[in-house]
Amino acid sequence: MSEAKPAERSAGPPLADVRHVIAVGAGKGGVGKSTLAALLAVGLQRRGLKVGLLDADVYGPSIPRITGTEGARPRFDDRGRIVPPNHHGILIMSMGYLVPPEEAVIWRGPLAQKYVQELLERGAWGALDCLVVDLPPGTGDIPLTLAQCIPLTGAVIVCTPQDVALQDAIKALRMYQKLGVQPLGIVENMSYYLCPQCGHRAEIFAHGGARTAARGLGVPFLGEIPLNATIRSNGDNGALLANFTQSEPAVAQALENVVDQLIAQLGTAERRRRPLPRIEVTD
Repeated sequence: MSEAKPAERSAGPPLADVRHVIAVGAGKGGVGKSTLAALLAVGLQRRGLKVGLLDADVYGPSIPRITGTEGARPRFDDRGRIVPPNHHGILIMSMGYLVPPEEAVIWRGPLAQKYVQELLERGAWGALDCLVVDLPPGTGDIPLTLAQCIPLTGAVIVCTPQDVALQDAIKALRMYQKLGVQPLGIVENMSYYLCPQCGHRAEIFAHGGARTAARGLGVPFLGEIPLNATIRSNGDNGALLANFTQSEPAVAQALENVVDQLIAQLGTAERRRRPLPRIEVTD
């Protein structure tokens, strides 16, 4: 990026013009959290919403690769604000734009927090319907600190069906609840494999554990996403939109279902935080 100008601080809170800030978290790595965060951003944008995607996973910033924006760079406007790259109508910001892909980011928690706060306070996000935030996995210092400094509408938890992954997902869910962050729901990723040639279904990592856990915890279940080679290859090639428009019908429908359920939960969250009008009865 070019040399920064002093930022003009807004009088209001960070992201004052963003209706919903959605954290996407996981109890452990390797469950497809970043891919799902990017897919949610694409799915919401396809519904006509104004969407941003913030990669707050500072140690593993994979959003540039997943979205095909590895060559993008943020810039500064005349007010010193950081302008995120715009990719097919989605504003995207990531640590991956600022450091080479092979370079490790070695930061302690306070520095990671400062980085994310800088992107929130100085980011020229503008008026958005949704800002999807890809948080680091786990329940340690980094995701805890970042969840506390971001004004979240709620959190989406990603897990795979096997018991060990579900246990970690439940811990992540409990962390958000202790922070007062509303759980928007759980998504079971790699839920099953559907053979594209013969249609045979195989539940490689078991199946249905996330739905059962959501029911037991009293939180929404947002849906199941299959283990699918097309999703993997489209992520490697930065072609996420193709998962909705050119993949097998079962895959596209599964993604659309998760987006539908998320939008429904955002509506519920908005009604919950908007107080009912007071009605005064007089004689």
